[in-house]
Amino acid sequence: MNASRPTAPPSPVLLVIAHGSRDPRHAATVRELVAAARAHRPALRTETAFLDFDVPSVASVLGRLAAEGVRDVVALPLLLTRAFHAKSDVPAVLREAPVSLRIRQAPVLGPSPLLIAALERRLYEAGLTPADKPATGVVLASAGSTDPEAIAVIADTARELRRTGWCAVRPAFASASLPRTEDAVRELRSAGAARVAVAPYVLAPGRLPDRIAAGAADADVLAGVLGAAPELARLLLTRYDEARAGAGVLVAA
Repeated sequence: MNASRPTAPPSPVLLVIAHGSRDPRHAATVRELVAAARAHRPALRTETAFLDFDVPSVASVLGRLAAEGVRDVVALPLLLTRAFHAKSDVPAVLREAPVSLRIRQAPVLGPSPLLIAALERRLYEAGLTPADKPATGVVLASAGSTDPEAIAVIADTARELRRTGWCAVRPAFASASLPRTEDAVRELRSAGAARVAVAPYVLAPGRLPDRIAAGAADADVLAGVLGAAPELARLLLTRYDEARAGAGVLVAA
């Protein structure tokens, strides 16, 4: 009589945590991105929650998972930099989870070569080509932060994007920091860029991305938000796998 093989424990649930917005386009874009990631790995249970404005809340999803008997969760902050939300808001809400859950907070999305690829995808979709790079300056326009670590990451991302061949890349911010998008556009014009493109370094539409778009009025090209770019869908799964391998922080056990 053959002994039955032990059943492997289920994979941790991937809980994607977005900030949330009063703008309904934000939640719709987040759900589109999570669905794209799920399509790459259909067997992986994936949930979406929001810190504010949208539903379901993080607390309600964690409560439901605990009630279903789920044990392990990888919580992935849908954030491009490790600023206040990743350092404070997300860990605080995770620490309030039911005690039966073991939760590991995954690293934030950035920096990553996949984000550079997604930015270039959006620039090409807006009408540019690789042949345009030597004559095109790019404004890397982010939402903004007062956190020095986050600002440094944006600056590093601008440098990495510049290394792909654009004639110049300048970071800009919709809030909290300077320069603003319109100022960076003028700076690139003054520096001699024949063409200026604005690449929003934001995940989904909303108030601050709209402010970036308004500041891009004098640019030649405005790319779309990162949204459900295929590179981002892959990045969600990359961060999940890294967390399973021990990266990130165990915030509830």
